[in-house]
Amino acid sequence: MFLDYFALVLVVFVTLVIFYGIIVIHDIPYEIAVHRNHPHQDALHVAGWVSLFTLHVIWPFLWIWATIYKEGVGWGFKDSSKSDPPDNSDLSNEVAQLRTELDALKLQLSAPTVDIVESDEILDNDEKGE
Repeated sequence: MFLDYFALVLVVFVTLVIFYGIIVIHDIPYEIAVHRNHPHQDALHVAGWVSLFTLHVIWPFLWIWATIYKEGVGWGFKDSSKSDPPDNSDLSNEVAQLRTELDALKLQLSAPTVDIVESDEILDNDEKGE
């Protein structure tokens, strides 16, 4: 009789440990995100719970998502807002030159144009008496 109760307690204990272990394992990406001060902590936490219902398919991606961010570095890409702005003097000079050329072309188009009349047209008009 004692062994029956012991086996029942052991089955319940093992079931609870496995259940709790699965939950703890799926919270590892969230814990990593909290430790690294990840900007998407809540999304990682919810996605960890969703991973329980998707048969753990997305869990490796959550791990990668949580570990790729570091607070001091960010996502690992160069942050252009923290660096000095690039030197745009060459670009400004080129834009000024192009504007000058554009103004010259506009001036040429707005200048009065002289119509070229062919000599045949002049002769035709003279014969008619005009």
